[in-house]
Amino acid sequence: MAHRLKNKWIWDLWLALDGHDYHAFYLQASKALGDPELRHRNVSIGHAVSQDLHSWETLPDALYPSSEDGAWDDFTTWTGSVIRHEGLWYMFYAGGKRDENALLQRIGYAVSKDLIHWDRHPDGPVIHHDPQRYELFDPEVWHDHTWRDPWVMWNSSTDLFYAFITARVKVGPKDGRGVVALARSVDLREWQVLDPVTPSGDFGYMEVPQVIHIGSMYYLIFSTVKAFHSEARQSRSDTHPETGIHYLVAEALTGPYRYLTGTFLLGDSVGKHYGGKIVKDPGGNLALLPMCYLDEDGEFVGEMGDPISVKVASNGKLVLEESR
Repeated sequence: MAHRLKNKWIWDLWLALDGHDYHAFYLQASKALGDPELRHRNVSIGHAVSQDLHSWETLPDALYPSSEDGAWDDFTTWTGSVIRHEGLWYMFYAGGKRDENALLQRIGYAVSKDLIHWDRHPDGPVIHHDPQRYELFDPEVWHDHTWRDPWVMWNSSTDLFYAFITARVKVGPKDGRGVVALARSVDLREWQVLDPVTPSGDFGYMEVPQVIHIGSMYYLIFSTVKAFHSEARQSRSDTHPETGIHYLVAEALTGPYRYLTGTFLLGDSVGKHYGGKIVKDPGGNLALLPMCYLDEDGEFVGEMGDPISVKVASNGKLVLEESR
């Protein structure tokens, strides 16, 4: 196992590469809670570093919920991404408020000079939900207001930053409204929210997105659980419900993204893996760094797995050298 903590569960991973150092950020919660289902609302952001993706050194925690009552993230600090700009590291993440039980999600950022010490942006959320395009909170429709997991990257062709966000559209069957939303910015501070880059209809949500450029294609990686495959998807003969890591492809960064396969990159009916990321290893080869989710008995594991080699087939499909 690449990284585990004795007293904490860890899940949902994102990475920053600084020289030869891979910095892993992840959600974490104390095992003293007893019930891992309580982890989402007893969460902080942990931090570890490695030079080989196998051996990790645990560093001081990166971010906790705000100590300021009423702040947009005074209850939860959830999944995000890290990007460097003008000498600073920006960590975009989703936050929830205690008085809303974190049911409404907002996206803001913290900044750091060294990836160790982080300061919140003082003006609060910066990527605001667009109610004209995306679903508002309605407990009769869905269990939360889905606006989280920002994956932020820069595109040299347009000189713009783009954010890929877990969201839900306003129309269609309730169980298939999950999409990945798009937003763009010139400076990481002011954002314009755009239409989704993925089709709806297959999933209730598409979590922990990552976009990576491989060869001539862009790959959008995401995770979902088998319980949130839509009825329409389950009725098709080329798919079956799995929990794990899936992907779509596009010729352009901003999409539209489409499926190359109905089969998950790393998925099964149990849910052994979730929320991983694809990265180039120290040798320059592609590897999937998965998070270990459930064991054979369905119990939550909460650890980081060892990297798995990723190859690209002639038809563009991603192939794992070894699935475990």
